[in-house]
Amino acid sequence: MTYRRTANAVRDTAPLISVVGINRSSSLVRFCSFYRPNNCIFLSVRQSYEDSMAVDWLGFGYAAAVVLGGFMGYKRKGSLASLIAGLFFGTISAYGAFKVSTDPHDIWTSLAASGALALVMGLRYKNSGKLMPAGIMTGLSLLMVVRLLIF
Repeated sequence: MTYRRTANAVRDTAPLISVVGINRSSSLVRFCSFYRPNNCIFLSVRQSYEDSMAVDWLGFGYAAAVVLGGFMGYKRKGSLASLIAGLFFGTISAYGAFKVSTDPHDIWTSLAASGALALVMGLRYKNSGKLMPAGIMTGLSLLMVVRLLIF
């Protein structure tokens, strides 16, 4: 028995590819067969922002300022709590800046870190009235929150 490839055989086995839905970050692609149109496979294709988006230098600068502030509090006053808090919030802020660099819509980690730091340092500034360090960190954190929400 010989097999002869006909135009109908090619048509019956060729996949039907169609894009079902597209949004800003991903699209849904449908693969179906002409032979069995009810049996389809759906794939979600996520677009990469790595090639098109720049690094979040302001976010990494903010994270470095937070770490440096914690280190300065430890060096000048011997405050271990300042060092731990500076490293903790600086690390979270750097991770948030990395996430914003890879996906500009993923601001929640940076927003949580800068918002919490703005709240804590704002309360310290209200109670002490000292501009250094509580007032400066409150201002930087509020600027970071505004930047994340507006831009």
